[in-house]
Amino acid sequence: MIGPMRERVVAACDGASKGNPGPAGWAWVVADESEAPARWEAGPLGRATNNVAELTALERLLTATDPGVPLEVRMDSQYAMKAVTTWLPGWKRNGWKTAAGKPVANQELVVRIDELLDGRSVEFRYVPAHQVDGDPLNDFADRAASQAATVQEPAGSELGSPEPPPAPDVPAKAPRRRPGASRPRTGGASRGGSAGSSRTIKAKFPGRCACGRSYAAGEPIAKNPQGWGHPECRAEAAAG
Repeated sequence: MIGPMRERVVAACDGASKGNPGPAGWAWVVADESEAPARWEAGPLGRATNNVAELTALERLLTATDPGVPLEVRMDSQYAMKAVTTWLPGWKRNGWKTAAGKPVANQELVVRIDELLDGRSVEFRYVPAHQVDGDPLNDFADRAASQAATVQEPAGSELGSPEPPPAPDVPAKAPRRRPGASRPRTGGASRGGSAGSSRTIKAKFPGRCACGRSYAAGEPIAKNPQGWGHPECRAEAAAG
């Protein structure tokens, strides 16, 4: 062996779908010895389901890591974990049919992951998503996948991308709304994440603001002169 070999690689992977199915993305992150994010990659999937995004993230992680080094994979998807550990042996025995005799969903991805797992040591660890003091690696992968799903562009450490921003569909703190307070108020500038002077709604579908930036399903949007978009863009248009 050349040099000291790492005993174990710790990584996380995650997928996101804005609408399920909808614009989707995948991401994985590999930690350094202190379990801080060291190497990561994310990519778009076009329109896909959350399950496809989760499985793709795992497949890309397994492809990008050394099969000779034991790997710990942290995931927040019960489906993806059970698909490749609990359910997979039975599916193979049944000729890739479920217990109900139906074809296995996402079979191509599951078969590919099965091939990548063959002969290597991989430990799967479930971590709950979106916890205040949750797993930082999973949180990183979650944010990267969400960004890839929203902007539909690849990102990663090898591309020189900055750390992914907070996921747009997981607001830090949702503003409280009093009963009957949904009508627009006159005056008052937009402050922080508040609604400002215009009525905001949660986007049912992802879209693109006139400013050129995307918004995700679940994000607050307001009616701008050119259509629906970011509330702050409406405030800027009104002030300009």
